[in-house]
Amino acid sequence: MNPVTKAIEILLVEDDPGDIDLIEEALEDAKLQINLNSVRDGVEALAYLRQEGKYTQAISPDLILLDLNLPRRDGREVLQDIKGDNYFKRIPVVVLTTSDAEDDILKSYNLGANCYVSKPLGMQDFIKIVESIENFWFTVVKLPPK
Repeated sequence: MNPVTKAIEILLVEDDPGDIDLIEEALEDAKLQINLNSVRDGVEALAYLRQEGKYTQAISPDLILLDLNLPRRDGREVLQDIKGDNYFKRIPVVVLTTSDAEDDILKSYNLGANCYVSKPLGMQDFIKIVESIENFWFTVVKLPPK
């Protein structure tokens, strides 16, 4: 495997401040240099990706962590927009949500999610999940070039 020489860019689309804090905490001890950028709803996520408004200097993410239950524009709609866009569709999207509903899982994969992870309830389990996502996507997987 080639060592990563530049910072990894992650876009976190999450409206729960507690979950944002937990993800930040889990990534603080990362073996890799990670820049975590977070937005609180689906409208902001699309503005970030399209470098619109206050996000004109946003860097295209290497990975998107996407909650499904978001205000203004939900994660399913955001996922559909991302995977329907020729430029953004190659960015891996990890759905990270509280829902265990079969319908949500099936719909997410049908819309092009790269994986679906249910958020565990306990803080330590949540941190382990985030660390596993980091390890898999940035140590095991070979990501497409930007």
